[in-house]
Amino acid sequence: MRDELLNETLFFTVRQARSILARWVDDYNTERPHSSLGYATPAAFAAELEKQRAGLNPPVASPALLHDNNGRSLIAAG
Repeated sequence: MRDELLNETLFFTVRQARSILARWVDDYNTERPHSSLGYATPAAFAAELEKQRAGLNPPVASPALLHDNNGRSLIAAG
């Protein structure tokens, strides 16, 4: 961002700076492919991760087994 935008752009007002920065961030995250993401955009990469996560099987153990519901305290009171 610094090399591509901030060092090369003269902003006259805070409102103008916010507007230009918002457009740059939107373009960076939705239009530009990133080599570290397999040349996908961050938005497309995140959508693919969500799709994969939604397709995962539920855990084998019941979530109830993760909690100690017997009412006993692990620390002695008093």
